[in-house]
Amino acid sequence: MKGIKRKSAFFADLISIALPVTLQSLLQSSFGMVDQIMIGQLGSESIAGIGLGGKFASIYTVVLGAVAAAAGIMAAQYEGAKDRKGMERSLYLNLLAGLLLAGGFLAVCVFLPGGIMSLYTQDGAVRRQAALYLRIYAVSFPMMAISTIMTVFLRCVGKAVFPLVASFLSVLLNTGLNYLLIFGRGGFPGMGVQGAAVASVIAQAAAFVVMAVYFFRDADFGSYGRWERMRGALRLSGEERIQYLGILAPILVCEFVWSLGENMYAVIYGRMGTAPCAAMTMTGPVQGLMIGLLSGISQAAGIMIGRHLGKGDYETAYKDSRRLMGCGFAGSAALSLLLVWLGGSYASLYNVEPQVQRMTYLILVAFAIISPIKVQNMILGGGIIRSGGMTRYVMWIDMIGTWLFGVPLGFLAAFVWKLQIPQVYLILSLEEVVRFLISIVVFRKKSWMRRL
Repeated sequence: MKGIKRKSAFFADLISIALPVTLQSLLQSSFGMVDQIMIGQLGSESIAGIGLGGKFASIYTVVLGAVAAAAGIMAAQYEGAKDRKGMERSLYLNLLAGLLLAGGFLAVCVFLPGGIMSLYTQDGAVRRQAALYLRIYAVSFPMMAISTIMTVFLRCVGKAVFPLVASFLSVLLNTGLNYLLIFGRGGFPGMGVQGAAVASVIAQAAAFVVMAVYFFRDADFGSYGRWERMRGALRLSGEERIQYLGILAPILVCEFVWSLGENMYAVIYGRMGTAPCAAMTMTGPVQGLMIGLLSGISQAAGIMIGRHLGKGDYETAYKDSRRLMGCGFAGSAALSLLLVWLGGSYASLYNVEPQVQRMTYLILVAFAIISPIKVQNMILGGGIIRSGGMTRYVMWIDMIGTWLFGVPLGFLAAFVWKLQIPQVYLILSLEEVVRFLISIVVFRKKSWMRRL
């Protein structure tokens, strides 16, 4: 009877956290797919341009995600321990870190977009489109930073529904503006790639305003907006600084180095030609949709396991971790089969050459093969192992997988073995298998289980 109650409590907790996160990711990915199809009507050069511009912008998104991960680890454990002062301090610290990152990336993207994009492709037309998109889109970075950190804290206190509502409003606005600004509808000029970037900035601004108003009116966080409280919370002792940097620094290094690896993959695709690059870009929304459908489990893993560790309940933390991994595998396997079945229909939606459509489908099949392992890594590395604050474990796992296996295999497959892009993608994705095997060893040793 006790076991049944514990299992029921587990699934209730999982659904309350994972469902809003999953719906939010699903909304973003679904509307992102619609946006991509709109851009797809402009041809391969525009698709490739937005894909490469977005790939560099993803470095910022991933590094910001590292700050959010640190915030989530701290908030989940402080929530489990009912430490309000710790919650307040971690909010201000991570908001400051996010804004500093946003300012640095914004400056680079505004002043050096052409130089950055020249590293990705030798096609002048694609490079110009990518640089134009990146310069405009980067304006949204500071607003994205604040919204992301606020979202993490709302989820950790069981209020994940409102970020879902804000996200829905944002993606709805983004999609509507894309239609108006890309194609020049409703009296607006047709701006193409530039219109897509402007629409994204306006949508991020709207989400930021809605989130900020709600966050600082919320009962749990309403008092956090006072300047004197902020200054007091940021005065850390030497031990507190070491603890914070010990959590944040490995995640930052890990995510930055991993993101650089992903961008090296984009360099490989871009230098294989415009058609392979366009095909790879076209698969992005589908990959995001599939990962988004299961991202709630990863987010829930970090929060649920973090709470157990904060209470010192290590046995429950380990048992629930195994359950979360099982849920992730079952979901990813089912989605992979669905993708193989429907992938060809998706590729045919784009106004591109038949060979590009064929490449797109084959890449999606390769993704479907590797997806169950990828999801396990997301749950283990992105949620469970990090929840105890031992972020350096994940840093080394990701660095080994990406730089010792993924990047070298990608260059060999593309430029030495001269394989086609679907085979190149499948071979470099074998780094996910390496990361999974190492993660399982770390998980079973239980050395990641600790209380802050």
